[in-house]
Amino acid sequence: MTVTNSPPEQRSSLVGRPVAQPLALPAALLVLAAVVAFSIGVGAKQLSPGEVWHGLFDSGSPAYTVVHRMRLPRTLLGLLAGAALGLAGGVMQALTRNPLADPGLLGINAGASAAVATAIAFLGVTTFNGYVWFALLGAAAVAALVYAVGGGREATPARLALAGAGLNATLYSYVSAVMLLDSSSLDKMRFWTVGSLASAQPSTVAELAPFVVVGLLLALALAGPLNALALGEDSATALGVRPARIRTGAIVAVTLLCGAATAACGPIVFVGLMVPHLVRALTGPDLRRMLPYCALLAPVLLLGADVLGRVAARPGELQVGIVTAVLGGPFFLYFVRRGKVARA
Repeated sequence: MTVTNSPPEQRSSLVGRPVAQPLALPAALLVLAAVVAFSIGVGAKQLSPGEVWHGLFDSGSPAYTVVHRMRLPRTLLGLLAGAALGLAGGVMQALTRNPLADPGLLGINAGASAAVATAIAFLGVTTFNGYVWFALLGAAAVAALVYAVGGGREATPARLALAGAGLNATLYSYVSAVMLLDSSSLDKMRFWTVGSLASAQPSTVAELAPFVVVGLLLALALAGPLNALALGEDSATALGVRPARIRTGAIVAVTLLCGAATAACGPIVFVGLMVPHLVRALTGPDLRRMLPYCALLAPVLLLGADVLGRVAARPGELQVGIVTAVLGGPFFLYFVRRGKVARA
């Protein structure tokens, strides 16, 4: 399987004028605000809008504990993790020129998961502050390995996709083996491994935020150079861009974003694949406009999937990783069907 590359005339539009409509930003902010409101207002315990309002601002309200200790941290975690995954997907697709690039599909989430599984099972690490560093190390190692196995500077989208698929399968087999051989690890990881926002705590949000903010700023700073890199290495060098430095910066940004989000929520797939494609229809391919919209609209998808999981399985809930997989599978097949991926 090979991935078709964009023709030169299409790639040259990457540095052209943004095509986002004037009302796109207000509309995106409005949709995000609506999803945040639903995330805070909907849960296993049914609360009226008035009770939710009082729970937000009145510490004496019976709903205060539910809102502040459960729903608000969960919503903030969804905002941070969604922005991280959406941005990481956009950067990876630009870096690899692979429309199928996604932190989950290329094995980066699996690398973080394998490192966290090792930390939990063999080192007794149980807190986000403890295993986030393992997640970052695992994500970085797999990102570098996929890039190396895929051919390094001569890497093609097809090679990267195949290398990522192979490592993804291997690492998740390792995670499954660890869980089956260690019952205590199974109890700790059974919800984490499918991807969930349910265990969000205020401390988790506070510890995740610095990693996401640094990764976000780095990714946004790379938007212009990645635009130039899409024109080809010779053209990028002529424009004053150093390709090796940009690739390194992009891998660091993806590692920070994916590693931290995976440590906090578990491996959540397809968000980084779906959102950049949807955003391109709004902004065009210019990363200077596309990446900020990815950071804004990816939380809409993640929080929307989380709310859907809560509503669909009441009084229980479906984990958000399951919902995004159900939504992302048909999207992936539709994308392939449209002819973006050609047979070898």
